[in-house]
Amino acid sequence: MAAFGLFFDTLGRVTSNTDFRKADPKALESLGFTSGQVIQEFYWDEDADDDLRSAIEKSTGEELADVDYTGLIDGVIIWWRSDDAEEEDLVDVLLDASANLDDGGVVWVLSPKSGAKNHVPPEDVDDAAKVAGMSATSATMVSDNWAGMRLVAPVRQSQ
Repeated sequence: MAAFGLFFDTLGRVTSNTDFRKADPKALESLGFTSGQVIQEFYWDEDADDDLRSAIEKSTGEELADVDYTGLIDGVIIWWRSDDAEEEDLVDVLLDASANLDDGGVVWVLSPKSGAKNHVPPEDVDDAAKVAGMSATSATMVSDNWAGMRLVAPVRQSQ
């Protein structure tokens, strides 16, 4: 149970969210982010998994870039909830997210796990990806409360 940014562990002790649960190394590895990469983040909110965010920053050695970042990026994480917007809006977010994406970069759409409040069905993410010209390649649990779907954009043709 959470109250004022505090959580209770399984023994009922009060702890902060950064002490409560550390990001799963296997989940972090499945994201595929490596040292030196620039990862841009969209739709962060207070329910985002701060341990996962910190682990991404530690593995890349870079702070997560915010939505206003305009440089070339190697990857994207989008915290997406059913109440963020309609599916058509996810298409717009995917297009915005992939605008500065380097060839070979990936987009991860992270949503609350199945059965949780604001869960987004994987088929909704897959449909939005197709409309945005992207392909879903895998899905995994990235933390205790968040599932991720990996999307890739087609390689741009040189002119």
